[in-house]
Amino acid sequence: MTKYVYLFSEGNASMRELLGGKGANLAEMTGLGLPVPRGFTVTTEACTRYYSDGQVIAKEIENQIYEALAATEKIVGKKFGDPANPFLVSVRSGARASMPGMMDTILNLGLNDEVVVGLAKLTNNERFAFDSYRRFIQMFSDVVMEIEKPKFEAILDAVKKEKNAKLDTDLTAEDLKEVVRRFKELYRKEKGAEFPQDPRMQLMEAVKAVFRSWENPRAIVYRRLNDIPGDWGTAVNVQEMVYGNMGSDSGTGVAFTRNPSTGERKLYGEYLMNAQGEDVVAGIRTPESIDTLKEVNPEVYNQFVKIAETLEKHYKDMQDMEFTIERGKLFMLQTRNGKRTAAAALKIAVDLVNEGMITKEEAILKVDPKQLDTLLHPTFEQKALKAAKPIAKGLPASPGAATGKVYFTADDAVNAFNSGEKKVILVRLETSPEDIEGMHVSQGILTGRGGMTSHAAVVARGMGRCCVAGCSEVKINEQEKYFIDKNSKKYVEGDWISLDGTAGNVYGEKLPTVDPEMAGDFATFMAWADEIRSLKVRTNADTPKDAAVAVRFGAEGIGLCRTEHMFFEADRIFAFRQMIISNNVEQRKKALEKILP
Repeated sequence: MTKYVYLFSEGNASMRELLGGKGANLAEMTGLGLPVPRGFTVTTEACTRYYSDGQVIAKEIENQIYEALAATEKIVGKKFGDPANPFLVSVRSGARASMPGMMDTILNLGLNDEVVVGLAKLTNNERFAFDSYRRFIQMFSDVVMEIEKPKFEAILDAVKKEKNAKLDTDLTAEDLKEVVRRFKELYRKEKGAEFPQDPRMQLMEAVKAVFRSWENPRAIVYRRLNDIPGDWGTAVNVQEMVYGNMGSDSGTGVAFTRNPSTGERKLYGEYLMNAQGEDVVAGIRTPESIDTLKEVNPEVYNQFVKIAETLEKHYKDMQDMEFTIERGKLFMLQTRNGKRTAAAALKIAVDLVNEGMITKEEAILKVDPKQLDTLLHPTFEQKALKAAKPIAKGLPASPGAATGKVYFTADDAVNAFNSGEKKVILVRLETSPEDIEGMHVSQGILTGRGGMTSHAAVVARGMGRCCVAGCSEVKINEQEKYFIDKNSKKYVEGDWISLDGTAGNVYGEKLPTVDPEMAGDFATFMAWADEIRSLKVRTNADTPKDAAVAVRFGAEGIGLCRTEHMFFEADRIFAFRQMIISNNVEQRKKALEKILP
């Protein structure tokens, strides 16, 4: 018989394909003896079977889920659905590849009208019990029953307004009882039935909902963008609830073992006291920096620092961790290799080698070559970029960062450049071969139409120019020389804009850029790659400037040199045109003499 359900104590990190990334890491942390709330994982194979069986959970899978539930009840000493000693769980997705925020989560499952009263008595905290219940009703209704979340948020906002409460935490137990009553009323109105009171039915419906979320639109798009196969399916993790919303000695947070933007070796993250996990992500309240936790609870902070060090050493990579503090006790809910910027990826890889954690070969495999490409192009100053808001988004057709004044024809761009304006952005509905000279003098190109293989994209990449293509969020009027952004603001010839060709963002202001350098961690990393590689690298260079840059970056010769691009320089193009349209050999020679050195 196929085993479809594993207790955390039965798995490990090598079982990622079966248990998903989250489940495998929860099992691994359990094996390391870290404080992980107990639970079990329903495998990815159960998900694929759910779909092959016509979106039905087979009886044998259902039985295995209930067996694992009973085993976990014994471990934790609580009973699912028992008002006197309730066992409540979270139900979370966990695919093989990390898909942050793409699939669904349900917290506080197992609550009903009786259990919530029992939980209030057991914890001597009525406010906490009804806060947990209103969260569960909203999540279950949204994720499982597909009742729109804003309808519940409108009710919560209305009660807060009635009670003059600024934050959710300002609501009393009686206020939250009223929220629960109105939530259940909404459910009855939407579904024509009472809110489900059977915890077992709640659990099975939640597992199905997480399986279904594998095929939700945002998950499908994320898989397509990140080359994740659609037939992998997702695992489901059912885990004992721990509560960050039990009062001022409880909280929840997310942290990285290193800074994911810069790669600096320093704990980086945020937490909220008296909150549950989604509060941090949703931005309902402003979180505190993880550094301040050492003042709030030094014991928990020191324990967390040690666990973070343990996990990073164990996985030999920067970790992204979720944690909850329940009445002063720390619990780890997740760890995974953290997402990071290109600059951070490089610094972390080099630092891990210098710290003796990994080899040079392992470091090279940790950095995606696409990330290196972004470091070969100008970038925006991080501080300025953080403060800026995009006015539109298109396709990231050619990487890099560019800032300049807007021009709407190739001739206008060339004239501006020749008049001393060296920061030019060419804005076109779409480019054609006739625009080549304007593209050549521009810092960046923005087009309203076209894709990643359009003329603008292909030529811009070849020239090393930043390009955002297919930006339908801006309405371009080439005749009258203006465009309108998504907020209806008008930009005319000569206005400053900035383009991020790596992300596809357009900014309606002048942002400072930073040129790439073959120095520091980049130089170290590339030197390691040079030691190992067997392939020679040559450059695509058409001008002395391009060739000099290529030599600086380690090229061993010229691989491709397009002579036609040599004639686009301002001091050559006119003479070259004269040569083409000359009527006789004499005129041709005269024109060529102007070009020849």
